[in-house]
Amino acid sequence: MKRYLLRVAGFPFAVEMPEPYMAQMLNYAPFLIDDDEHDLLFLLHVGVDHHSEVVQPVFVDSSDEDMPRIEVSKTREGWLLEESVTRDAPIALHLYATEDFREAWLMVSEQQMRFGMDNAAMLLFAFTTAKRGALEMHASVTVKADYGYLFLGKSGTGKSTHSRLWHEAFGDKVWLLNDDNPIVRIEDDGAYVYGSPWSGKTPCYKNERVRIGAIVKLAQAPLNRIRTLRLPEAYAYVLSSASGLKIVPDMMDALYDTIAHLIQSVQVYGMECLPDTDAARLCATTVEKNIVTPNS
Repeated sequence: MKRYLLRVAGFPFAVEMPEPYMAQMLNYAPFLIDDDEHDLLFLLHVGVDHHSEVVQPVFVDSSDEDMPRIEVSKTREGWLLEESVTRDAPIALHLYATEDFREAWLMVSEQQMRFGMDNAAMLLFAFTTAKRGALEMHASVTVKADYGYLFLGKSGTGKSTHSRLWHEAFGDKVWLLNDDNPIVRIEDDGAYVYGSPWSGKTPCYKNERVRIGAIVKLAQAPLNRIRTLRLPEAYAYVLSSASGLKIVPDMMDALYDTIAHLIQSVQVYGMECLPDTDAARLCATTVEKNIVTPNS
């Protein structure tokens, strides 16, 4: 086993795993560090046999047919999270964690090592940063003129497509920060979005941050139109895209507070659109002229 230190969105954590496994996971390379082992978010042991008696199954979280299924149980030591590759597939990973998620043990087959490592790390990261002003979001983030624009929506609504259309419309004036799991942080001077090692099906693993320009909730439609969302609407859409364990009250209280600060710091829009470059241009024109600056 070898210990690897990583830093994502400014938060350090550690992973212990056989060296050949990490060598295959190039998505983590930009986030490796060697000089910061204090105040770690969590320590994840990969491939270590570990068991704790299940006390009570808590819930099953399953969504679309092609999305993972997560089963959560309480154990005598803390938690057991089990996940399948798709909703109806067999369980592929078993993740035992302490009550506070600061230490965890991942059991997964070598064939599913990448899936297991990514999902275990994403869950632990989301749960341990919830009380630190951070949100792990399900979003695609495109950057233009040093501002990041988060596109939200259910799977299949066209988040990645909309990012790609910005690239088609504006060429090298825009770039992709992350296409699935960026990290949002509320900091002293405003709201920022960071790249992460987790980017869905798009290999985009940038260890960079930019100020958030706007958040846009997308929906498919036979026309292109965009509007500013009222605060209750904005809150609901951001919450539905943020990762957290809803059965842990203090974790969710912290997420609610972070989201409230976020939607007061940046504009949130709802956009109905076609998958065309006209939609990208309309979106960009609207959000760029209404950016909320820290002193505005």
